Amino acid sequence: MIETDIIIIGCGAAGVQAAIHAARKKVRVVVIGKSDNSALIKAHIENYFGVVSATGQELLNMGIKQAEVFGATFYSEEVIGIEGADGGFLVKTDSLKEILGKAVVLAMGISRNKLNVDGEEALHGFGVSYCANCDAGFFKKKPVAVVGDGSAAAVAALLLKDYASKVYWIAESLRASPELLKNAKVTPIEILTGTKPARIIGDKTVKAIELKDGRKLEVDGVFIEMGAKGAAELAMELGVLPNENGSLSVDRNCRTEVEGVFACGDITGQPWQLAKAVGEGCVAGLSAASYVRREKE
Repeated sequence: MIETDIIIIGCGAAGVQAAIHAARKKVRVVVIGKSDNSALIKAHIENYFGVVSATGQELLNMGIKQAEVFGATFYSEEVIGIEGADGGFLVKTDSLKEILGKAVVLAMGISRNKLNVDGEEALHGFGVSYCANCDAGFFKKKPVAVVGDGSAAAVAALLLKDYASKVYWIAESLRASPELLKNAKVTPIEILTGTKPARIIGDKTVKAIELKDGRKLEVDGVFIEMGAKGAAELAMELGVLPNENGSLSVDRNCRTEVEGVFACGDITGQPWQLAKAVGEGCVAGLSAASYVRREKE
């Protein structure tokens, strides 16, 4: 049994930032998660304060080193269960570790709905994106495709039309609101219905997308906007229920409705941006540290 003060689940930007601030408050901090699973790993950053250009992996690696310097311990493992225990919370990992902590910070991010077609995984970060808000700026005057039936896809297409030279919106059926559909029927958006992607083509970067009906569209980017499901299964084991958007609701101190449980980053909802994740990670780490100190006293 490993005993600590704060258990942080998730090794992305939010979780690592929470670890930095909590550890600086001289409480014991354990972070569980695999940094390779973070959405930040394959990102290229140019819209974060003070950073002109950097890779997400560079920033994440530096953050982990910072947290370790301040005393945080990292376990590159998956959490398979969590439950309330005397004096706190008990977390079980896939290597059968049992970690007991007085507070928990949920920073697992989200798992985006995927197409599951050839080329999608290999070209993620090299033309394949799950966030138009994050990556639209990289496709100025380039042709792109948006995949999805609902309002998320419509919003992405409308955003991208101000950047891209051409926007193909690919949808089996159109389920977006009438207002969004009306707005989306403008140049340079072309709506293709009744079909779906068969594969994404490219070597080092996206070159085209092939549809089930045989058409092949030459594009430099593919934006998969099929909504997102919150990685909230573990939260539910603690009694923290997702809201109507599938994310976790928190107050200004990143507290959930369950005492001793905090949440930060993508799991608390949009915008899915590095700046938000880091800001909330800071708040969650400080709040969790203050909570643990009060409990000790």
